[in-house]
Formats: sequence, structure tokens, C-alpha cells
Amino acid sequence: MKRLDVIDGMRGYFLVFMLINHLVFTGGLWLVQINHRNLAFVEDAQGFVFLSGLLTGMVYARKMMKDGYTAARDRIWSRVFELYRYAMGIVLVILALQFLLPQAADIWTNWLGGTRIDDPLRLAAIATFLFQPTFMDILPQYIIYMFFAPAIIWLCMKGRWKTVAIISVLAWMAAQLGLQRALTYPLSDWLAGGTDSEKEGIRASFNLLGWQIVFFAGLIAGTLTSMKKVEWTRVFDPRKDFIAKAALAVCVFFLPLRILTAHGMMPGIVLEKFGFMEVRADFGPVYLLNFAAVAYGLAWLLIAGPRHENATIRRIAAGLTGLFSLSFLQLLGRHSLQIYVWHVLIVYGVFYIDGRFGAFSDATKTVITFGSLALLSLPALWRERNRATANPAPVPSKPLPNMKPAT
Repeated sequence: MKRLDVIDGMRGYFLVFMLINHLVFTGGLWLVQINHRNLAFVEDAQGFVFLSGLLTGMVYARKMMKDGYTAARDRIWSRVFELYRYAMGIVLVILALQFLLPQAADIWTNWLGGTRIDDPLRLAAIATFLFQPTFMDILPQYIIYMFFAPAIIWLCMKGRWKTVAIISVLAWMAAQLGLQRALTYPLSDWLAGGTDSEKEGIRASFNLLGWQIVFFAGLIAGTLTSMKKVEWTRVFDPRKDFIAKAALAVCVFFLPLRILTAHGMMPGIVLEKFGFMEVRADFGPVYLLNFAAVAYGLAWLLIAGPRHENATIRRIAAGLTGLFSLSFLQLLGRHSLQIYVWHVLIVYGVFYIDGRFGAFSDATKTVITFGSLALLSLPALWRERNRATANPAPVPSKPLPNMKPAT
């Protein structure tokens, strides 16, 4: 199987669980408990952002090597503006539905924060990514990172990837110290109309300085891969498994801590200190360490695992490869950003139905969830159908009959 197929399958996997985790029902959804995030401080958003950076580096570094910086930059920025239209389009669709559907404004009030389609200041804040409605926040940060991607890829191609990595780590450190607040807090107060106003100012679920380390780590790896500067089968050597064992140890260390925090069982005296290191919005040290360990371990299993002498490890590697080879997951992954936008509409729709007609039984919520997963593939099916229609398979020409010369 091709390497890109595996990455598509992984992105599809993250999209499936992202949808399940974002579905909100009265009384909760039992399927949410079947998720890797309950076993580690690693979530679907992290994997999705990292793989997006990885693919960006792999695809556009080749473009830059072939056609030059300007051509690659223009392609990336064209993609940025396309995604920006998606981001703004889904907001306008949700706001139109809020206006048209009975009680939608009340049901979605916490998610939209009082946003109305006739509020130009709030719409301007959304358009500049200063205010992000619930579940519409991954795409804006991806757009911002993509805007800087051409320069980062160019620096990596010039051999300065270590400089990029250092700057990325420093930016992450700034996020942990809250240095961005010197700018964001006054701006938020201004948007809210003053510190005593009940109106919301800046609203975002992700600290751009913290989460950029996930995207740009993937971007560096993808660029070096396209340049053939890294031979991953040698990096992930089945005979050299010390780092893999260390990654496993880190995952085992965080496992009970994640279970305790997930179920509210961590002692308060410990949580008081632990909580400062586990800030999801800033991609705190706990998330960074656990994600790095899981990412390395997963890559080692996929690349080195099939060649390992231990049969159990080979079976685990085969199971993971089989999972990410599922055609449904790869279909979603090939159109991941369009699927992400579509998933937002599904989530808002399910929340509205639950708010109007719930509370539902567990069986009904399960049926709705699987129905939502089936709907998730519609944009991908539509795009592939259009692609197949636009590029029909060539019809093989019939062989000419044997012609004998006239006598």
C-alpha cells in the first residue's frame, strides 16, 4: 500500500472520532467513551493537524523543487483562500439556519455566543478569526499555518530546518508562559466594548503559538521526506527499538493519569499542580510529551513493525495497517478538509434535533450517531463522482483487422 494511502486512512480515522466526540446529546453519548483520548492525552485534533502539516510538506515541497518557490507559494495560497471560503461559508450557513429554524438561536446560543447574521462587528471578528464559534476552530488555525507554509518549506529546502524547529519550540514556550496575552487581552477587551461588558471578545479554543508546533513538526518531516533527506526505514529500524521502548514507557506513565483526570478521580492537591502542565488550549507539556511518544510509537509500529522478529509486534503492525487501509477511512481522508467543514453542519444539526425533540434513549442516540457517520462521506462521494465524470477512463481502441495486400 502506498504511504499516502496510510496517511489518508489515518486522517479518516481522526475525522470519524472527531465527529463522534463532537456530537452532543442530552445525557451524553456512550460511544464517546470508546476513544483513544481516554487512554492518553492525545486527541483527534492533534493527529489531524500533524498529518495535515506532513502532507503539506510532502506535496508542496515536490512542487517547489520542480516549479520553483513562486509556483508552490501560489498553489498553497490558492488553497488557503479556498479553505477561507469554506470557513466563512459554513459560518454563514449556520447563521442562516439559526435565523430560519425555530428555537435554533436558543439551542445554539452557547456555541455561537450570541452571534447574529445582522451583527457586522461580530461577523468582522469571525472573518478575522478573532471570534470562532464552537467546532469551527480547527480550520482557521490550519489556514493561518498554511499561509506561512511556503516560507517554512523554502527554509527547510535550504537546509535550515533546525532553525525552523528552534523557532517553533520557542513559540511553543511563549504560549506556555502566556506571553501572547500582552496583545490578546487588550484586544479582547476592545472587542467586548470594555472590561465590564458581558459581550465576548476574542474567542478561540486553540492557542496558535502552542499548537503550531504540531503542524510545523509535520511540515518539516514532510518536506525532508520529499527531499529524500530522511530514509524512514532506517530511522525506524526494527533492530533499534530503544526510543520505541522509551515512547512506550511515556505512554504507560500517562495512562493512569489520563484515566484519573478523565473520570475526575485525581486528588485535588495533585491536580492543582498537574493542571498547569495539562492546558489543552496551549498544547501544554503533558500533551506535547504524550503526543510525541504516541506519534513515534505509531510510526515505529507501521514502518518497523512488519519487519520485526517478534510475531506479536508483526500482528499489531498488520492490524494497524489493516485499520488504516479501510476504504471508508481512506475516502474520508482524501477529502479531509471538506469533510471537516461538513462535519460541523452535521454536529449543529444533531444538536438542534436533540434540543428540539430530545432527550433520546441510548439506542436512538446510537442510531443517530451511525447515521451521522454515514452522512459524513457524502462530500467525498460527490467530489470523487465529479472527478470521475470529468476524467472518464479511456476506452481501449479496437485492434485493426488484419489487412492483406491486394493481389
